[in-house]
Amino acid sequence: MRVSDKWKDYELIDCSDGERLERWGKYILIRPDPQVIWSTPKTNGLWYNADARYLRSSSGGGSWNVYKKLPDVWQIGYSDLRFNIKPMGFKHTGIFPEQAVNWDMTADIIKKAGREVKMLNLFAYTGGATVSAMNAGAAVTHVDASKGMVQWAKENAETSGVASRPVRWLVDDCKKFVEREIRRGNKYDIIIMDPPSYGRGPGGEVWKLENEVYSLCELCAGLLSDDALLFLINSYTTGLSPSVMSYILASLIKPVHGGNVYADEIGLPVTQSGLILPSGASAYWTR
Repeated sequence: MRVSDKWKDYELIDCSDGERLERWGKYILIRPDPQVIWSTPKTNGLWYNADARYLRSSSGGGSWNVYKKLPDVWQIGYSDLRFNIKPMGFKHTGIFPEQAVNWDMTADIIKKAGREVKMLNLFAYTGGATVSAMNAGAAVTHVDASKGMVQWAKENAETSGVASRPVRWLVDDCKKFVEREIRRGNKYDIIIMDPPSYGRGPGGEVWKLENEVYSLCELCAGLLSDDALLFLINSYTTGLSPSVMSYILASLIKPVHGGNVYADEIGLPVTQSGLILPSGASAYWTR
């Protein structure tokens, strides 16, 4: 497992009974996490003194119970980057802190390339990976179907001081965008993606990652440059293991580009227990 353990402004303090106790800057939030299936004693007093807690509804969805006054938006830092945080629907805050380990790996590859690097970030959300790659020197194409998320990513780029770096901000269906890029003959040195487990396509069709991941990776592999550096796919889908994603990348990319494929879980250190909370899975090909 690769662990995102370099945060200073974020901390996973404890986790028990289906919830995380977290510090985001100076604010303490409690959020649900279905992977936390254990019931360990909640001895940390912050469990009973949080600023806000997200409670799921029995009818679906949920809402924030705000116990103390929270700002509409606040910032946290990672390395020399800054991100805008706000509690939003379905428990999210705008950043997945476990992804920092992938940001760091990608940034390191960009810096060591010694040349201009073009990166495509699909299902790019609020742009943590985009901003990190821009900071490392890559020219990034950022694609997400949500106009609001792309705007948030632009704001993160401004906050991090990288907004003037080469970037394309695109509100688009990721699969349709990739199909057009193939027809245009565009290529990328790095492709990363974090597709949703479940969703609906532009025509209302149901989209399940387990059913679509192979064809999606096969399509995206056609955008890799001859001197490609990295292809990374991340998943929060329980039924899609790292080894399955590894097999997909090994069968699609390695025969054409050589290199190696790796797969593992990513996780966050838990201060209270000293253990690691699994927080997703990644598979990646590198030259």
